Amino acid sequence: MKLAGRIDREGFSMEPSAALEQLMSAYGNTVLRTAYFYMKDTHMAEDISQEVFIRAYRNWSTFRGESSVKTWLTRITVNLCRDKTGLKMYAEQPTDPGLMERGQTVSVEEEVLKRMSNSLIFKHVLKLSEQNQEVLYLYYYLDMNTREIAEATAASEGTIRGRLHRARQQLEDYLRKEGLDS
Repeated sequence: MKLAGRIDREGFSMEPSAALEQLMSAYGNTVLRTAYFYMKDTHMAEDISQEVFIRAYRNWSTFRGESSVKTWLTRITVNLCRDKTGLKMYAEQPTDPGLMERGQTVSVEEEVLKRMSNSLIFKHVLKLSEQNQEVLYLYYYLDMNTREIAEATAASEGTIRGRLHRARQQLEDYLRKEGLDS
């Protein structure tokens, strides 16, 4: 019998250790890229990713399933990143987190940095406010809908829709000024 207001855990094991392996396999890169998006530092993103999965492991038995597992992990990641941003000692040159993969060597990272420094759209995304960058990242890179973004960021869905609209409009304005509005 399924209790009202609860969903299953999307096929993940009920046993925390087994679930942890499944979660890391399914969402490891997503969590790492999201942490990197906020921290803009590879090492801090890796530390946060580890902490996300430690917290997921510790809280797996109490996860109520009121949101998707992806939304739950994203919320943990966002909250940890927001907590740590004030403690950041330095930042690397930001790159497109969608291209970042777990376990890259430094030379590959440098190549990604070089390629992304040429990414005009991402440069314009970085000109937006942090809130607008966040909503574009979660919507387009993590393929989350506005309800999931609202849950992950503790904002109302109307606020998220407004931010998404403003972010798209600002990005369109930047691209139009560059002559890239085709």
